[in-house]
Amino acid sequence: MNFETIRLERDARGIATVTLARPDKHNAMNARMIAELDEAARDLGEDADVRAVVLAAEGRSFCAGGDLGWMREQAEKDRAGKMAEARALAAMLGAWNALPKPVIARVQGAAYGGGVGMIAVCDIAVAAGHARFGLTETRLGLIPATIGPFVVRKMGEAFARQVFFNARPFGTEFALRAGLIARAVADDGLDAAIEEEASAFLECAPGAVADAKALARRLGGQDPQELAEMTANALADRWETDEAQAGIAAFFSRQTPPWKAG
Repeated sequence: MNFETIRLERDARGIATVTLARPDKHNAMNARMIAELDEAARDLGEDADVRAVVLAAEGRSFCAGGDLGWMREQAEKDRAGKMAEARALAAMLGAWNALPKPVIARVQGAAYGGGVGMIAVCDIAVAAGHARFGLTETRLGLIPATIGPFVVRKMGEAFARQVFFNARPFGTEFALRAGLIARAVADDGLDAAIEEEASAFLECAPGAVADAKALARRLGGQDPQELAEMTANALADRWETDEAQAGIAAFFSRQTPPWKAG
């Protein structure tokens, strides 16, 4: 299959690597990337030869969240259009979250907004020590609605409340304590750490791994994807506020939003 925004590769051992491939845009997500990530997850889930999946990215950033052009397009859509985009993102995240193969994130750089959401749907995340993270939606008058169920379930409510609505960036120390990432390593140790995590699954029965992952998801509580309609409505409600309209306008015009201090 031909992709424009990602690459999908498989090795002889059954380890597949999906690489976000928009380095010039800091791998920010647009509608095309969301659709391609959804397709890749469903293809990998059905491939009996795939034993583990690595989610990686090109360039300096892992994923900067939503692409500016995509956000501008959303701002111009009506409520139904905004909700359709939110549902597509939720479906993609849900497909990765439910992938019946272990998913390991190779986080070589910064992850914001939707990038944090992508890490949250991975089973294990290994990050370079300098990586930074953030949920910055409230700076625009928006909320991290669609990714919210996945992020809060991954980090827990107590940790999520510390970063979910203050837009404050955080590093690997907090990400480790919160459970967003499993390991933080030096840049030159990232590939070795990914290999260690991925190769461990080659020692395990693939069917047992899939069933154990499904069991863990059931024991973890409500499936985040079941909240997709609620979060789509919450995001659409927020898009329609004066705050969001002012925040988005200020962002694109590079002006200061009315609520920003000093």
